Amino acid sequence: MDQLLFDLGDRHVTASVKRVVEAYNFSQHLGLGKLWVAFSGGKDSVCLYGVCKLAAEQLGMDLEDMAEFHYNVTTVDPPELVQFIKSKFPFVYRDRPEMTMWDLIVKKRMPPTRIARYCCEYLKERSGKGRFCLTGVRWAESVRRKNTRGVYEDYGKKPEERILFEDNTEDRRKLEHCVPKQRYIVNPIIDWTDDMVWQFIKTQGLPYCKLYDRGYHRLGCIGCPMAPLREREKEFKDYPKIRDQYVRTYDRMLVARRQAGLPTEWKSGEQVMKWWLEEES
Repeated sequence: MDQLLFDLGDRHVTASVKRVVEAYNFSQHLGLGKLWVAFSGGKDSVCLYGVCKLAAEQLGMDLEDMAEFHYNVTTVDPPELVQFIKSKFPFVYRDRPEMTMWDLIVKKRMPPTRIARYCCEYLKERSGKGRFCLTGVRWAESVRRKNTRGVYEDYGKKPEERILFEDNTEDRRKLEHCVPKQRYIVNPIIDWTDDMVWQFIKTQGLPYCKLYDRGYHRLGCIGCPMAPLREREKEFKDYPKIRDQYVRTYDRMLVARRQAGLPTEWKSGEQVMKWWLEEES
C-alpha cells in the first residue's frame, strides 16, 4: 500500500494534473475557452474532478473559471446516480437529448447492441463539439480502449479522422500548432488502475455514489449491452420498472418494424428482451 501511495502521489497524480494544465493552455491558445469536462457521476468522473481541482490550484484560478462539467442525461441511468450528481455536484450542467432512449430504440427499429451502439453515439458522443474536452477514460477498463485511445485525441469531422497523441514533448508541440477542429479530447487519468482511482478518491475525501457499496462495479445506462450478462441481470433485478420499460419499448419497436416492412422473427417485446440478453452475453 505504501508503494501504491508513493507511485500515485509522485507519478500519476503529478502527470495527470500536468495534462489538465496543458489542456487548459492548449484550449486558450486555440481560442476554445474553458475546458469541457465529461462527468457521468461514476468513480472515474469523480477522480477526474479531483484532478481538475488540483490543476486549477496549480494555475492559481478558480475551478469554475478553468472548466465546466457536463452530464449527458441518458434517460436510463440509475436514479441513485442521477440524485448523487444533483446533490453532490450541483454545478454540473445537465445536457438533455432531444430524444429519450425509448424513442430512439423505436426510431432505429432495433435494440442497441455491442456492434450497433447507436445509443452512445446519440446520447453521449455529440456533446463538446468545438471544445477542448476532458474525459475519465482509462486503459484499464478494456483492451479495446488500450488499443484505440490516447492521452490526447484530435477529432476531425469524421471519426476516422481521429489522430492519437501520446504523452511526450513532440506530440504536445504538434497539438499546440493544430488548427481548431471539431473536437479535441484529453484523457488525464488514462493510465490509472482501479486501485489508484479509489485511493485518490479516499485520500482527497471526494464523494462517490453509494451504488458502489452495493456491489456495482460500473455505473451507467441500465441494461448496457457492453456490460457482462451477470451485471445486466443484477441491474434488471434491482430496477424491474426499467426492465418493463424496455419490454414495452420493444413492443413499440416491433410495430415500427412491421409498418416499415422489415422482417422479424420476434413476436413480442419480451421475446426481444430475452434475445437481447442472450445474444449480447
